[in-house]
Amino acid sequence: MSDITDLTARIVTLETTIAFQDQAIEELNAALAEHFKQIEALKRELNNLGSQLRDVEAHPALAPAVEPPPPHY
Repeated sequence: MSDITDLTARIVTLETTIAFQDQAIEELNAALAEHFKQIEALKRELNNLGSQLRDVEAHPALAPAVEPPPPHY
């Protein structure tokens, strides 16, 4: 009977380990999915800012005025 008890204990240990690993995998997957969403949102924001910057740079009225050199030159 000792062999059956040992096998049962080993099976319970393996099942417990698998359950914890499954939970860890699910949590990691959820975190990865959330990070992916954040990265995509940041990419969109960066593209929008780049587009706005190009618009500002291309608009002549918004270009910085050319300043004359200081008098000591």
